Amino acid sequence: MTAPPHEAHGHPARPGRALPDTQQGMRRRNLARVMHTVSAEGPLSRAAVASRIGLTRAAVSTLVDELIRTGLLEELGPERPGRVGRPGSALAISGKGPAGIGAEVGVDHLAVCAVDLRGRLRSRVVRHGSNRGRSPEPVIGQLNDLVRQVLSEAEAEGLWPAGLAMAVPGLVARDARTVVHAPNLDWHETDLGRLLPEHLPLTVDNEANFGALAELWLGDGTPRDFLHVSAEIGIGAAVVVDGRLLRGTRGFAGELGHVPVRPDGPACACGGRGCLEQYAGEKAVLRAAGLEPGEDRVGMLAGRAAEGDEAVRRALREAGTALGIALTGAVNLLDPESVVLGGALAGLAPWLLPSLRDELTRRTAGPACPVSVSELGSRGPLLGAAHSVVRAVLDDPAVVAERA
Repeated sequence: MTAPPHEAHGHPARPGRALPDTQQGMRRRNLARVMHTVSAEGPLSRAAVASRIGLTRAAVSTLVDELIRTGLLEELGPERPGRVGRPGSALAISGKGPAGIGAEVGVDHLAVCAVDLRGRLRSRVVRHGSNRGRSPEPVIGQLNDLVRQVLSEAEAEGLWPAGLAMAVPGLVARDARTVVHAPNLDWHETDLGRLLPEHLPLTVDNEANFGALAELWLGDGTPRDFLHVSAEIGIGAAVVVDGRLLRGTRGFAGELGHVPVRPDGPACACGGRGCLEQYAGEKAVLRAAGLEPGEDRVGMLAGRAAEGDEAVRRALREAGTALGIALTGAVNLLDPESVVLGGALAGLAPWLLPSLRDELTRRTAGPACPVSVSELGSRGPLLGAAHSVVRAVLDDPAVVAERA
């Protein structure tokens, strides 16, 4: 038997809405079990689904018929043509119908995408430009334009939005819509729900959290216990324990960028001094390398490092050392199975990793913690946001029928 959907898949909504322990609640849980089974292993026949989840074929057929009527499942035809006896009809997740809309507010870009229930990216748009110091209203106004563009493209392919999830570089309240503090945007106590389309169910979360969930759901061989570190202008982290995000009492866990590595160091936008971001953030690395910020900062740093620019390589080595110092505390405290570098850090890993690993190995009390690089890179937060909406549909498909 599979675990309850919200426990098994770490859906980011806060707090998680448990399905009631009633006959109606059992039906909804069974619908979710069918959806998750077909999503993970399909195409499958009804008999195969019944075998996987331990229900009778008749019970599964009733559930499947409901999911087909709702447009969440589709029949592809005989499962095994040529088989002796009557073949079952293969079931698959529908390529049309509900889609997850993901959005990302970065310090220097905005992005929106649509992902269907099969997990396929169906539309994606990006707009580059600095958002630092801009008030939320015009930024979200531009983001709404991108959302409308993606919705139009998705609807042309037979999709409709099941919800909108937004990744932001800051602390997000447990109401999953209020940005409490985003230092690199200079946003404070901002209710994004009032600025976004009211007809779309909304979830707002920290970009590192969505990056970690993308790694958990989409990463190849990613363990269920890991520390995910991501970077743009700032540096964030997310802790995944047994396949679930560790959020902390107020939901603010993971602010690795504001862990002090040198308490007497330079002032940080958070109000502290000597924070990790002052040594390993993109702006700090560019400053240490003697470079001016450009549009493709990571590409510029990686290109210069690959060409042998010693100033850039030295800056990246120092950034790796600072990362290693900050990560040592987290690794010693949490004992994760691995550390995963994502976001901008993934593109700079060849020059960051040697000093990071040396520092981590030297300072960690137990055996060295493996450090790997995310294949999703900077796409992680946006994809994690969109897939969180898809996961919500799989977790409670009955909601789709109620909304339709």
